[in-house]
Amino acid sequence: MFSLQNKKAVVTGGGSGIGKAIALALTKQGAEVHIIELNMEQAASTLVEIGNGGGKAFSYACDVSDHQQVIDTFSRIGSINILVNNAGIAHVGKVDTTSENDFDRIMNVNVKGVYNCLYAAIPQLRLSGGGVIVNMASIASLVGLPDRFAYSAAKGAVKAMTMSVAKDYLNENIRCNSISPARVHTPFVDGFLAKNYPDNIPEMFEKLSKSQPIGRMGKPEEIGALALFLCSDEASFITGCDYPIDGGFTTLNT
Repeated sequence: MFSLQNKKAVVTGGGSGIGKAIALALTKQGAEVHIIELNMEQAASTLVEIGNGGGKAFSYACDVSDHQQVIDTFSRIGSINILVNNAGIAHVGKVDTTSENDFDRIMNVNVKGVYNCLYAAIPQLRLSGGGVIVNMASIASLVGLPDRFAYSAAKGAVKAMTMSVAKDYLNENIRCNSISPARVHTPFVDGFLAKNYPDNIPEMFEKLSKSQPIGRMGKPEEIGALALFLCSDEASFITGCDYPIDGGFTTLNT
C-alpha cells in the first residue's frame, strides 16, 4: 500500500520541519523527490538523510514568491506526478499591529508562492497524464486564532485555491486537496520560544502543547503520513477536500 514507485514529486520548503517530513515519507515509499528551498544548507541535510535511507532526491534554490524563478525551476525538473505546496512563513499580529510590509511579505510567500507553484506545475502534471497536488493550509483557515490576522488570511486563500484547482482540473486527472495542521513541534516552534520566552521555555512549551485538546503538539512525521496517503493511489477517490490534523483543536475546544 501507498507505493509511489516511479513517481516524481516536488516538495516546496522541504529542507526542514513539515516539508522535510513529507519529503522523507514520499521517498521511503519510492518517489523521486525534488525539493525547492531557500535554505540550501537545510536542503543538503535533508538530501543526505534521504540518501542514507536509500531514497533519491534533488534540491533547487528558489524563492517561491518569484514567478519567473519558479517557472524556470519547474522547467528544469520536467514532468511530475505530485506537487506538495508546503513553503510558507509565519507572522504574529492583529490587523492594527500588522504593517503593510509584513502583510505584503506574508501574501507574497504564502499566497503568491502557492499560485506560482500551481501555475508552473500544472503543465508538468499534464505531461504525466495528471497527478496530485497537496497544499498546506492551517486550522487558521478554519477557526479564529488570536494574533494571526495576516497568516489566517493567507491560509484561507490557500484553502480556497485548493477547492478552485480541484474543480478546474477534475477532468484532467489532477486531484487537489489541502491539509490543515494545528501546532506542530518543528524547529520554528523552538526558535519562537527561545526568542520570545527565553526565561520560561518549558512552561510556555507546555502551554502551547495543551492548546490542543489531545494534550500535545503534532509531530512533523504525522503530517508527512497524511500527505503520503493523499499523494497515493489509495486516495484516488479524494479531491477538493481539506484535512484538519489538529489533536481535536477545531472540534473539541470549548
